[in-house]
Amino acid sequence: METANSMHRLLIVDDDNDIRQLLAEQLGRAGYLVSTAGDGNGMRQLLEREHVDLIVLDLNLPREDGLTLCRDLRARSSTPVIMLTARSEPIDRVLGLEMGADDYLAKPFEPRELLARIRNVLRRTEALPANLEPLAIRRARFSSWIFDLEHRHLVDPDGRVVVLSGAEFRLLRVFVGHANKVLSREQLVSLSSGRNYESQDRAIDLQVSRLRNKLADDGGSDGLIKTVRNEGYVLAAAVTLE
Repeated sequence: METANSMHRLLIVDDDNDIRQLLAEQLGRAGYLVSTAGDGNGMRQLLEREHVDLIVLDLNLPREDGLTLCRDLRARSSTPVIMLTARSEPIDRVLGLEMGADDYLAKPFEPRELLARIRNVLRRTEALPANLEPLAIRRARFSSWIFDLEHRHLVDPDGRVVVLSGAEFRLLRVFVGHANKVLSREQLVSLSSGRNYESQDRAIDLQVSRLRNKLADDGGSDGLIKTVRNEGYVLAAAVTLE
């Protein structure tokens, strides 16, 4: 059971009323505050009124599907998203991750499996690498970019704010904390998510690609995040921590 001081608010977005009620009841019993919405409009209205710590978002929604909503969320928020779908094809999972989802679960599923994934994503979101203390490090500067850890966003060389997804934020935090060190996929997954790396899981490559896009970085000779063949990735830049 969550304590009163650590209680998180979850938002369930699903057009199936039975599923919304079931998940709200099960997650409420686990100690979470739970709000629900049946579509994108309901989700947006609720987000205007309440702070939400994590969104469970169904892929197959009427009018606006979950992929569209996840992409729109990522343009203005780093709130973690777990995507649900009745489809299990790998392409759906890849699309969800590309749009910025933090995790993915195919229906049908056991509520306790969703609960475990929620706890894991929240733990990952709030965790910091050991060498980046949350109160000591507030900003990192590299190559005219500013990484603002307090507000969880980037500021580009022209002063424009670049919003990061939860996964992008955690990944950049790892790169910044290990600047100029080659990190394997295994290390990146472990440090950014606490999960074990599976060789067939290319999610980390997708996340690096999305982070490169945010940095306007193609990974080439002049790019910030370089690919080291057969080894992994490296943030090749001098980093100043503040």
